[in-house]
Amino acid sequence: MTQIKKIPEVSTFTFLRQAIKILNNPLPFHHENFEKHGDTFKLNIGLGNYAIFSRDAELAEYVLQKNWKNYKKSEIQTVQLAKYLGKGLLTSEGDYWRTQRKLIQPAFHKKNLDKLLATVKETIVEEILKIQTETHINVLPVFGDLAFKVVVKSLFSNAATNNEIKVLQEVTEENQLMLVKELRQPYLKWYFKSFGIIKKHLSRSQESRDILLNIINRRKHSKEQHNDLLDMLINAKYDDGSVMNNEQLIDEILVLFVAGHETTANSLSFTLQFLAHHPEWQQKIRKQYQDVIADSHSDLMLVIMQSQYAKQVIEESLRLYPPAYFMDRVNIEDDTFKDFHFKKGSSFLFSIFEIHRHKKLWKNPEEFNPDRFSPEKAKAYSSHYFPFGAGPRKCIGNNFAMFEMVLAVSEMVTKFNIHPVNETIDIQPLITLRPKNAILKFETRVS
Repeated sequence: MTQIKKIPEVSTFTFLRQAIKILNNPLPFHHENFEKHGDTFKLNIGLGNYAIFSRDAELAEYVLQKNWKNYKKSEIQTVQLAKYLGKGLLTSEGDYWRTQRKLIQPAFHKKNLDKLLATVKETIVEEILKIQTETHINVLPVFGDLAFKVVVKSLFSNAATNNEIKVLQEVTEENQLMLVKELRQPYLKWYFKSFGIIKKHLSRSQESRDILLNIINRRKHSKEQHNDLLDMLINAKYDDGSVMNNEQLIDEILVLFVAGHETTANSLSFTLQFLAHHPEWQQKIRKQYQDVIADSHSDLMLVIMQSQYAKQVIEESLRLYPPAYFMDRVNIEDDTFKDFHFKKGSSFLFSIFEIHRHKKLWKNPEEFNPDRFSPEKAKAYSSHYFPFGAGPRKCIGNNFAMFEMVLAVSEMVTKFNIHPVNETIDIQPLITLRPKNAILKFETRVS
């Protein structure tokens, strides 16, 4: 019989002593305690409850995939995030989530995504033309606009007005920043409520819901057919033949906005930083992209599938700087894994950032080396590489995101030589992991 061990515990005093630093960036606290206590440790969060922090890839795989039914999402997503986004795939649980996932999954199959690729590429090319050259540019807002426009065009084609797009983008970004404040400063909850700050953001959320309702109604009254995600969602049928009502459509669209643009913008920013420091990979991607375009006869899916170098660079960037840098779960019943026992109701926080840099799992983990994701090597990492999550709750839009990023990266290195401005990458861990100093210089290439 397995001997049950105590999970190493970090004292509340140690946590409080570093609280201000942790509020700004929790990653050094995680790393320091993993190095000191091992791959799993716990922190007393009051009333006999513990938060369990882990960079154990086997435990992560067990919780997220092998025994996922015993682990639900925490209230960070199902309550806190849901109050701004509604009850969509990202924020729902149980039978409702399973029903919605089954309904929406076909929209993200490759054959349906293939219909969107021309729109995705056209939007990317339009946004790239706006990039200023021969000057220092903070690329995060540039890629934020690019990723948001791609989501809007993929969802709505041309059904949304410029003003509607502007408001949707503003509300999405405002509410994310507000949620970060609520999660990192829970002791200010009374202040946020008493002074109407949460109420103001909920009102802004309603603005975006009203805009989406207008777009949905316009589409439903239109006789035109569109090969976009909105048409796919409107026409998706449950097993009994019914369709989503307007509130359900809005909830799912809001999730696609948040999940579909923030993480992509961050990923592109990190990826271009790496490429700026590695011009040899710019050249590899450029040459391969030009070759496959010449051979593909305008088949964009084929172009993406054969743009292996771009894919490798993106995957390595996602390893080193995963936008979804942590994943949380709560166990429904008591559970035992290896030599640890977990009481029901325990909160788990898996550091994907640490798993992706674990010395026992990766050779030279701090080194940028896209060759580790070459076709013959990539499968070796499947048990400890989680840029889009794992198991049944793996991000539904992972293929869409990868297709978009491959096209964006390939188009940019084809049009520009990209140069670094800063030697190092500073990070800002919010709801997602984003770069702080993503400053680059773009030089137009002469064909």
